[in-house]
Amino acid sequence: MNFIRKNCAGHLPFTRRHFLFGAANAGLLSAHADSAVSTGRHATVRNSARTCIFINLNGAPSHLDTFDLKDASWNPRDADIRDYPGGVRMSRRYFPRLSTMTQDLLVMRSCASWEAAHERGQFYMQTAHSQNPALASEIPHIGAVIAREKGANGVVPPFLSFNQTNLQGATFLGGLFMPMMPPASTGGISTLTHNFFGTSVQSQARFDRRFGLLKELDAALREAPANEAMAAYGSYYDRARAMMYNAAVDSVFRFTTDEQNRYGNTAIGRSLLVARNAVRAKNGATFINVTQGGWDTHFGQFDPGILPNIYTLTNELDRAVSNLVDDLKSSGDFASTLIVLMGEFGRTPGVLNSRAGRDHYRDVMSVAMLGGGVRGGRVIGASDSNGARITEFGWSQQRPIYPEDIAATIYSALGIDWTKSIDDTPSKRRFHYVPGSAEGDYVPVEEVWG
Repeated sequence: MNFIRKNCAGHLPFTRRHFLFGAANAGLLSAHADSAVSTGRHATVRNSARTCIFINLNGAPSHLDTFDLKDASWNPRDADIRDYPGGVRMSRRYFPRLSTMTQDLLVMRSCASWEAAHERGQFYMQTAHSQNPALASEIPHIGAVIAREKGANGVVPPFLSFNQTNLQGATFLGGLFMPMMPPASTGGISTLTHNFFGTSVQSQARFDRRFGLLKELDAALREAPANEAMAAYGSYYDRARAMMYNAAVDSVFRFTTDEQNRYGNTAIGRSLLVARNAVRAKNGATFINVTQGGWDTHFGQFDPGILPNIYTLTNELDRAVSNLVDDLKSSGDFASTLIVLMGEFGRTPGVLNSRAGRDHYRDVMSVAMLGGGVRGGRVIGASDSNGARITEFGWSQQRPIYPEDIAATIYSALGIDWTKSIDDTPSKRRFHYVPGSAEGDYVPVEEVWG
């Protein structure tokens, strides 16, 4: 994963092989894409969204300084806390634009996690599974499961991811559903074309001839591959070729300088611009993971001299997400795009710690959603005045909302039966989309839709 981090940071150049194939090795390309799926309870799904943009607030945001804001002594004087219809409370200083869009915002304040360590919490949030060392290497990201369910039917891979270094990936589901992890910049992906031989037409013609020669030389191996991994590589190259010299693909990864500035000219802003383009293009992407790091605010969380801090984190998130919502509304895609904002757990309640920050806390956390059939302008659940314990669950199960329930909600919104499982895994142990869902232990939060 260090390789991915260096490339995303811009220290090493991207090549075509890196962004198309870099995340997949021979084991991950093995053909489990056609594994038999066992249907669980034939659950009734909402099917209210076509695409999910999952915003991973990596580092765990403080619930009581973001979406479960408390009007208390620890807030800075400029927090500008306001109450809005439906019980929504937000800081106009932290979220100057989203606080004017609360009619679209749903906040779940009765969430909790089983984990309080970053690595385990991230794994849990990404997969809806605990990080069992015996099985962790084969548990796929929910984005890969969604990609498998919805199909790799477009020219753009169904699972995209930005800014994430500790991403779980598709594991045994195969390379077809591995996340594509491209850069996000105004110039797009330069390696989609390589116009080094005269005009673009001449360059493409030369590329086509070379690719044709490659297929001729590899014909025997393609027709009778030595193993599943080799067969998977062959099909993966064909899919990668379909992305080359394709204006529809190229436009997904490009945006103007004016758009970049409007979204904030930040990593999350640029990534959500590409996410917007992918949603609008409707050419394959169904799950888009966008990560904003820096939320591990153990010290100086309100100190403007320490970066990042609550001000910078919330302002960057606010600007990028609010413009995303505006643009998706303008194109008519907001209603069919589920936007989820969450981290891996909450932060310690009440007054700040001795270092003017907050530490890890799993008993209470907040999750926000917009679009995709979600009925906004509301809150689900409540915590006490210090954000230390849940006082109202606010939903049918009368217990905390866990990441398993959030995953089930996302699956249901995308028309996927969350109670399904797969038996044909490398370990021969059954993989459940959501553990315990077949027994009804974890379910979608139906109240999300009103």
